[in-house]
Amino acid sequence: MLLYIIRHGDPDYTTDTLTPRGILQAEAVGRRLAAAKIDKVFSSPMGRARETAEPLCRRLGLDYEILEWTHEIGDERLVDYPTGEHKTITLLQYSELRKDGRQDIGFDASFTDHPIVAPSDLKKAVDYIADNGRAFLERLGYKEENGVYRILNPNEEKVALFCHGAFSRAWIASLLHIPVHMMWANFGYTHTGVTVLEFKNYENGFTVPHCLCYSDISHIYGDGLDMVYDRYIEI
Repeated sequence: MLLYIIRHGDPDYTTDTLTPRGILQAEAVGRRLAAAKIDKVFSSPMGRARETAEPLCRRLGLDYEILEWTHEIGDERLVDYPTGEHKTITLLQYSELRKDGRQDIGFDASFTDHPIVAPSDLKKAVDYIADNGRAFLERLGYKEENGVYRILNPNEEKVALFCHGAFSRAWIASLLHIPVHMMWANFGYTHTGVTVLEFKNYENGFTVPHCLCYSDISHIYGDGLDMVYDRYIEI
């Protein structure tokens, strides 16, 4: 199975819709994923994700299924900054998450040992996403058992989920066993970025997700759209 995790297009957060730029991005990623012959489409319940999923569904004649648990992370990602401010971890200077050798904090201990992340409710959000993600993957044929996945049904489908940047980084961190504070410090996720995880059907009956690409925007280049990452820097 191939799992495609797609962030929504450029948003108007006040209306939870796409901007004109975001609509063009959604059309571009729709063409790219239609060419990949996606079999199933899922979406966050939020408007900007659903609107991004629509061009793909239109091209393939599919309906998307809403997954309530894939909505964006809210106040759980608020952390205390070294300046004393209480704001989203997404805007924190990334070096603060690596200061004093903190990149060596292990996956299981990262929430309790990291002085910035530990006081937040981010663990609550990540646990919620991980628990629901396990149930979702079991539905698709892969049951998590002690960090690996038992293949209940060798699924050969291509499955697309349209969702959000913070949600995606939290789930991908859990799936790939990357400490969440390091995911935030080292991995951005731009609008309509496509991450592809392979669940290879090994003969021994077990598998783990393998990242084939992360936040890919080749469809943006292919459609001649601007290559501005998250509205602020040309890449």
